[in-house]
Amino acid sequence: QEEPCCLSAALLGEGSEISQEQLQELLRYAALGKRHKAAQPSWCRIYHQSHLAGVVVVVLHEMSQLHFYRFYLEFKHLRKVFRHRFTLTPSANFPVCLYGEGTNPKPQNTPQGLTSTSSECITKSSDLQCDPIIQRYGEKKQGLTSYTLTLEEQKRNDYPIEGSPGCKGFISTECDQQRTDSSPLFGLDCEMCLTAKGSEVTRVALVDARGRCLLSELVRPESPVLNYRTRFSGITKKMLLPVKTRLSDIQTRLKKMLPHDAVLVGHSLNSDLQALEMIHPSVIDTSLLFARSEGRRFKLKFLAKAVLGKEIQCEQKLGHDPTEDARAALELAQFFIEQGPTKVAELNLEMLLTAEKLAEVSQNKAALQPQGCGFQEQLNEPPPVSKPCFLDCLQVTGQKPLLLGRQELDSSGLCQGNLSTSNKQILQRALQDVPLSKFSIIQFSLGPEYIASHLHAGLYEKVRSKLTDMLTIYAGPFEENFCMKSVKKEFGRCGPIQSLTVVTETFQPYVCIQYQVLEAAQLAVESLNGAEVAGSCIKVQRPVTAAMLDCNVLIKELELDVENEGVIYVAGLKKSLTETDLQEEFSQLKDLETLFLPKDLQSGKHRNCCFLKFQKSQSAMDALEAINGWTMKGSELRSRNALAAGHLWRWIWQMNHSNGKQGKHIFYEKMEQLSDSEQDLRKKVKKLDHHIKKLYRSLQNNTLCVVLFPGVNSTHGSQSGLGLMGIKDDEGRSAC
Repeated sequence: QEEPCCLSAALLGEGSEISQEQLQELLRYAALGKRHKAAQPSWCRIYHQSHLAGVVVVVLHEMSQLHFYRFYLEFKHLRKVFRHRFTLTPSANFPVCLYGEGTNPKPQNTPQGLTSTSSECITKSSDLQCDPIIQRYGEKKQGLTSYTLTLEEQKRNDYPIEGSPGCKGFISTECDQQRTDSSPLFGLDCEMCLTAKGSEVTRVALVDARGRCLLSELVRPESPVLNYRTRFSGITKKMLLPVKTRLSDIQTRLKKMLPHDAVLVGHSLNSDLQALEMIHPSVIDTSLLFARSEGRRFKLKFLAKAVLGKEIQCEQKLGHDPTEDARAALELAQFFIEQGPTKVAELNLEMLLTAEKLAEVSQNKAALQPQGCGFQEQLNEPPPVSKPCFLDCLQVTGQKPLLLGRQELDSSGLCQGNLSTSNKQILQRALQDVPLSKFSIIQFSLGPEYIASHLHAGLYEKVRSKLTDMLTIYAGPFEENFCMKSVKKEFGRCGPIQSLTVVTETFQPYVCIQYQVLEAAQLAVESLNGAEVAGSCIKVQRPVTAAMLDCNVLIKELELDVENEGVIYVAGLKKSLTETDLQEEFSQLKDLETLFLPKDLQSGKHRNCCFLKFQKSQSAMDALEAINGWTMKGSELRSRNALAAGHLWRWIWQMNHSNGKQGKHIFYEKMEQLSDSEQDLRKKVKKLDHHIKKLYRSLQNNTLCVVLFPGVNSTHGSQSGLGLMGIKDDEGRSAC
């Protein structure tokens, strides 16, 4: 049974915006994977990408983060299904940013950095028969035992063999040859220095099948060093001075660490075993595994980049890192075994190597060109090649992307032949065609009448006003000469305060407190309403306005939001406590996964609250009971379920600081009827949410689905976008 795909994203923290380039990283890797030289995105991680059933991107044209939170209750499906959210940097031309420059999806455009430089270069089945890999291993997938070197192959490639004349005094690992296809793999690599004796080991690394480092050790050579080979080995005289470990110590440790059926993996592993003076019967040599004609071999650095999409042995580093090299060799062998010879041959490594060498030659020529020369030649040169269109990249690899959108939105020719006149028609086409495509982009819209700039401005003001009201509480009545310091101290225990003012319009004094986080305001309402503060029994409530009538419903739904699952808010922390202190204090809590300590985005100082994320919801509930009333360094803690994830509280902070002086809050506001246009807009948003729900339910399991509110970036203003993503699982919700 295949392992399910899983998506991991560290988005609880600072909630920083994801750029269009980072979004492209995610989509490129999800669609192409390591096999086509796509690298894991820098800000999240997809596990078992090769098991993805497909990628579906839903673009909500001209909609921003504002729309999601203004109509949060209407987006019932979106907020309950997608586990990961991120703020998206807005763009003036979102389709171009999403798909790459040159957005005409024609295969004759030349994408760079893929497995082939034109659509004609895709390896045909008939050509595979001539590939050295197919000639050596055949076309079918096989177990790892089919790729271990035979005794004859080991002799031919200068491996240390039991009883050979040149192996006198060598130590055997005492592992037998009773290996199976489920035998454990271990990656091994050594770095050597030149000594009076010859090439001697000075550093050794061993990693297990999961890439975990089991051994990384410097070794003092027996003979005086003649050349440290620092450029390659990374070893210096200073590094070896305190080292006492000898080769015999390493030999003993390796014998103990390797099980009887261990299979060692390395690149030109014979050199490592010769230097270690050890004999091991079961080996996979990646320099021979990725076979070439005429006895030539690919370098490990090239294979890591071409097959795994990883950069190793970088020039900026001092010498090679044996742990990095051992892990790269191990992953190359695992890739070969899992994908099989045909998939590896389709990578067309020879062509990639030729293209890489040509690029190096071109760069060297450019570097040798004297400054100020060749001006005339530059004038005659063709314009530089634009960035590769993401859709071209897909087509070159044989994946035909599906593009569906509304006619009035198609300004770039992206959706030719797939134009519709309504969201309903788009949905009907999507339900038919998405199952037939590995990569789909579906674009919905509220309609041209709802994307005017003045409507965005109105939405912003309504959302800002409502969030401000939700962050604000009124407390009182107090005695005439009450102690403001006591009030501030008591309400400060609920969380960071933005402002605190006395309301003078009332018969007795009230206090208006605006918090910086939603959880603090809610905690104040729940824990201090009816309490005695500064000598008075007070009532704590939020402002009563038309927009706040559904506040309790909204709070409840935020608590149930899938993104807040297993996350709790803790207040009352002393500002002298560091993140390390808190990690130590909370370490006793079961299943604690992440601790996030919010910081003021201007001063950089942390606030008096934190968020704790647990692996299981039950563990979060248990922690809530344990923490409430808990005293830490003389301060009593208060906690509740989280309401706002990282991207949302950052946005709240920006809104609070966007207008400088905050307007006075009116305690009672005249009820205003919703305009006809906004009532109609709510209906459209509900229908749009239902369309996405229907589309999502039709997707296969293990499909990555990304819903994008692209944001707005125009002369009239800028509004950040929002992304929601997840991999569909058996229960119809996003996994991980």
